[in-house]
Amino acid sequence: MAGTLNKVMIIGNLGIDPEIRRFEDGNAIARLAVATSESYTNREGQKVTNTEWHNVILRKGLADIAEKYLKKGDKVFVEGRIRTRKWEENGQPRYATEIQADNLTMLGSSRSDDSRVEPKSYDQNNSHNSAKAEEPSPSVKNNEDDSDDLPF
Repeated sequence: MAGTLNKVMIIGNLGIDPEIRRFEDGNAIARLAVATSESYTNREGQKVTNTEWHNVILRKGLADIAEKYLKKGDKVFVEGRIRTRKWEENGQPRYATEIQADNLTMLGSSRSDDSRVEPKSYDQNNSHNSAKAEEPSPSVKNNEDDSDDLPF
């Protein structure tokens, strides 16, 4: 095989409202906690549900969209790639594995208010276009260069 693949797709519900962090240059990062669940019946006939929590990072325009439209309980489809961050805390190495989102689709809400837009899909590669962020289209992108992330 000539290459490698780092691709993640999840559908789940937000466990908390998006955490937004803004920078001096106007860019933003949003952190989402997305829960996915699997259910099965054990030997005793009882239904068992296992929930996995995923840390999702949205950048630039996707962060703006999350801030504007997403709330705890909302169902989302996230497509992206796995990233692991490393830092030191009290002299000990620490790691965090996250999903770096490239696409976000809002699938629905657990709320019954009328302030929601229809489900839309957003793409990280064009989300810097503020006109499109105001008037969401099915595909919005951002031009993020990951060439310095190559392991060779």
